[in-house]
Amino acid sequence: MTSIDTQLPFEELVAQVRQCRICESQLPLGPRPVIQISRSARILVVGQAPGRRVHETGLPFNDPSGDRLRDWMGISREVFYDEQQLAILPMGFCYPGTGKSGDLPPRPECAPAWRDLLLERLEYIELTLVIGQYAHAWHLPGGKAPVTERVKRWRDVWPEVLPLPHPSPRNNLWLRRNPWFEEEVIPQLRKRVGDILGR
Repeated sequence: MTSIDTQLPFEELVAQVRQCRICESQLPLGPRPVIQISRSARILVVGQAPGRRVHETGLPFNDPSGDRLRDWMGISREVFYDEQQLAILPMGFCYPGTGKSGDLPPRPECAPAWRDLLLERLEYIELTLVIGQYAHAWHLPGGKAPVTERVKRWRDVWPEVLPLPHPSPRNNLWLRRNPWFEEEVIPQLRKRVGDILGR
């Protein structure tokens, strides 16, 4: 891979990300980086990697996981997809393929290549939603810890960061077993999002 110029203007950096081919040979459907970003964004959503439907549409969280996430946040699709307010940077920008028990992990090449360069340009972020184990491991202190443990300790990093379980329908059992999450955490999340976005 050609080295990346760390002094690139923001728009050129984003254009390079959208043309990224670092792990092209490892992607079953080929590269299609799916991100949403603007320097003015005040909320950052950090997911795992696009699923097949997101790969096909090019729209992040354009699936049942996104429907649940928007419900958790208490916002409409229109607000969610307003890049001036909300940035979406998954740990892997391209669909990694499917394994025996769901989508494969984000490709490991992606985050080291792009993540810090993009995050340092997002100067106005007031809340970062960190979704799932790979995002937790990168964005939260303490290395790898179980998702449930991270989410239970949400107050440790609140109100700037909020660790979340994945909103996938695959996590319905987790939500039933952890009713405190929707009782305690979601109301705080909705209030914080509303305060930040001025609604």
